[in-house]
Amino acid sequence: MKFGVLVNEGPYTHQAANSAYHFTKAALENGHEVERVFFYHDGVNVGTRLSVPPQDERNLQKDWTALAKKHNIDLVICIAAAQRRGLLDENEAKRQGKDANNIAEGFRISGLGQLIEMGIKSDRLVIFGD
Repeated sequence: MKFGVLVNEGPYTHQAANSAYHFTKAALENGHEVERVFFYHDGVNVGTRLSVPPQDERNLQKDWTALAKKHNIDLVICIAAAQRRGLLDENEAKRQGKDANNIAEGFRISGLGQLIEMGIKSDRLVIFGD
């Protein structure tokens, strides 16, 4: 089965981002496909390279980056939600006149078209968070 995964909640305010990670990992381990994970609303905060959780806590950004690298998963951050929350890749930082970017390795910024495409191409769209 081919799954699309939508993450709507941030990494440390709700269980959704962690549950999405474990679901995706389990699906892949059981022979299913996950081509893309789309991060929307506060879920975009998973993709910042500047978060520094305490050593005894999970680091979802690093977990997602490693999983995406191992399984060739497209990690897409919604551009509008990201800009509202101060997440910018190198191109958006330049375009907006900002002097820094903070998107983690393995993540990319794009629009809602990527979410729609994921929904069309997937057998099931699984949503984590409100």
